[in-house]
Amino acid sequence: MDSAPVPDNLPSPMRRLVFVVTEDWFFASHFLPMARAAIGMGLSVAVVTRVRDHRAAIEATGAQVVALEAERASLNPMAAGYAAGQLAGILKALKADIVHCIALRGILVGGTAAAMAGIPARVYALTGLGLVGARTDRIGSAARLALRTLIRGPLASRGTRFLFENPDDARALGLDPLEQSVTVVGGAGVDPVRFAPSPLPTLPPLRVAVVARMLWSKGIDVAVEAARLARAQGAPVELALYGAPDPSNRRSIAEAALRDWSRDGVAWHGPTEDVSAVWAGHHVACLPSRGGEGLPRTLLEAAACGRALVASDVPGCRSLVRDGVEGLLVPPDDAPALSRALVRLSGDPALLAALGAAARTRIETGGFTEAAVTDGVRAVWRDLLDA
Repeated sequence: MDSAPVPDNLPSPMRRLVFVVTEDWFFASHFLPMARAAIGMGLSVAVVTRVRDHRAAIEATGAQVVALEAERASLNPMAAGYAAGQLAGILKALKADIVHCIALRGILVGGTAAAMAGIPARVYALTGLGLVGARTDRIGSAARLALRTLIRGPLASRGTRFLFENPDDARALGLDPLEQSVTVVGGAGVDPVRFAPSPLPTLPPLRVAVVARMLWSKGIDVAVEAARLARAQGAPVELALYGAPDPSNRRSIAEAALRDWSRDGVAWHGPTEDVSAVWAGHHVACLPSRGGEGLPRTLLEAAACGRALVASDVPGCRSLVRDGVEGLLVPPDDAPALSRALVRLSGDPALLAALGAAARTRIETGGFTEAAVTDGVRAVWRDLLDA
């Protein structure tokens, strides 16, 4: 675990915003509009991350990229502490005015580093609670309590602002979504021009897609079982899976399992670079998540494309999807309930079209566009800069 040296010949910025995020791909897929928004405000922007294949995409926004090797799957406190020490040195060298920490590990490591570097202006942007939020047992409750104590205690400062993608996560950390230090935004937002509605494919069959990382936590297996149950009842349902396993995630699904599922109306296509084309060829976006979501980008993109949404009734998903309005909500980890939802949609083209139209309207008017999200985040930065 080591970091790239910070250049000594940095320009003298007016004010400097430093994003801390574990993986460059995550920043490139979700947060490039935020980098552009910060630069548009006249801020000098740096992104500290583990660099793999997306340096050029981030630098194209005008942001500087600084490498920090920190394995996001590691729970070793010593490794996290070492990464925080390395990051503190980087933040001092960059002369950061605001440290914007993205996702849970980014908050824990970045918040610790900001405290060590004496930088009080911090944004803690939680993109979901992951397994900590999904667990309903005593271990999950204890983990949430420990996280709440840490983030609101040693890692907090008078200049700390909290950014959430759904109000449930704010409450899980003991925060009121309406209090001044808390801002709830529509996930990372979606570009309604890039993701636009297209005519629905002909029925039958009902074409259902899951576009997500291939993780057990996303309920991929639940979707597969639900599609098989629907077909066993005679419903013309086809399921397509788009996404890759994530070797850095302990909940990743093995490729052998994905290949084994690819039969009898289920097809795993691997990752896709053209999500709009996927939704153009499908009727329904499905995400049977087991929980821990922030606000899933896959649902935002599908909704912008005017597709009906079928998702688990868990935090994040239910912030976008209202049951019977933009889609159907089902209990998590319940393949029979998901199957009933798919059977219902396969026989009701009018409902399918109405849900998709409402989903598009929800994106346009509900604060889920990139513009709406960046406006909310800019207000947080301005508040910190003014203070």
